[in-house]
Amino acid sequence: MKGNWTLALAAAALSVGSGSLRAQEFALYGGGLKSGPDHTYSWQMDYTEGFGEYFAGTISWLNEGHIPDHHRDGQMIQAWARLPLAQRRFVLALGVGPYRYFDTEAAAQGLGYSNTHGWGLVYSARATWYASNRMTANLQVNRVVVDSGPSTTAVLLGIGYQLDAPDSPGPRDWALPRTHDVTHNEITLMAGETILNSLQSQTSAAESIEYRRGLWHFVDATIGYLHEGNGVSARRDGGTAQLWLTRAFFDDKLTLGFGAGLYAAIHHGKDGDDRPTGDGILSGLVSVSASYRFTQHWAARVTWNRVVTRYSRDTDVILGGIGYRF
Repeated sequence: MKGNWTLALAAAALSVGSGSLRAQEFALYGGGLKSGPDHTYSWQMDYTEGFGEYFAGTISWLNEGHIPDHHRDGQMIQAWARLPLAQRRFVLALGVGPYRYFDTEAAAQGLGYSNTHGWGLVYSARATWYASNRMTANLQVNRVVVDSGPSTTAVLLGIGYQLDAPDSPGPRDWALPRTHDVTHNEITLMAGETILNSLQSQTSAAESIEYRRGLWHFVDATIGYLHEGNGVSARRDGGTAQLWLTRAFFDDKLTLGFGAGLYAAIHHGKDGDDRPTGDGILSGLVSVSASYRFTQHWAARVTWNRVVTRYSRDTDVILGGIGYRF
């Protein structure tokens, strides 16, 4: 989970650095979280898109810090009702939506840890001030209720940026349309780090190769090969396939995307006990990626992957590299 900060900072730098964009708002939040008598930190990054003057939607990644015996984070989608005030400079909003969480828990009877996955709901209240320079200041309260595990309450402060200039002060009601595909063809070589989602967060070197093809104005598909390295309990590698929701900004030089798919991984254990469910294990793969095209054909890309397993070997794989577009 340490790699989530890398992703958040990279996405923020790329987004705010763009001038001629085709999206709405990107924001980063940080603050305190309470669960029963326990206190820790929480942080969140989200993308907001308007659906009229009084409604909006968000896609977010939420990290709930480290409460005792739990390291929980995950993605959420929320629908918002919002009320513009003070000539639309100040907006109050209420949101609710599903939360797909990943939790690293201390296992019973001192057996180390386990990776558990589940669903919950996040109820949120937000107050936002819109400045004249397209920056936003945000105060948000999250209440997280999950199907198994502790509920939490967090108070977060955030800074955001309106990626597309609004027609009037305050939030933009609708995103601008797009008339062509974000991506045509791209082959990318990447290298980076694998972080095991354990209580000790062991790391190893990682590499990948990926082919990306645009299917529609906002949809890409990728296939690739991922090698997670040799230092995370045992060596694991295999083929990946994902579908992506992708946005292009800054005259199509910058792209941001959210992907989900499958990872057919071979787990090369040191002995049979390292492979509790056998070879050829099919895992989930959830990713966020940003790229910047610096010539007509060449682009830099950074991707954060969450590998979702059924046998408590979830990992974060943070990769960066160079791609060729054609």
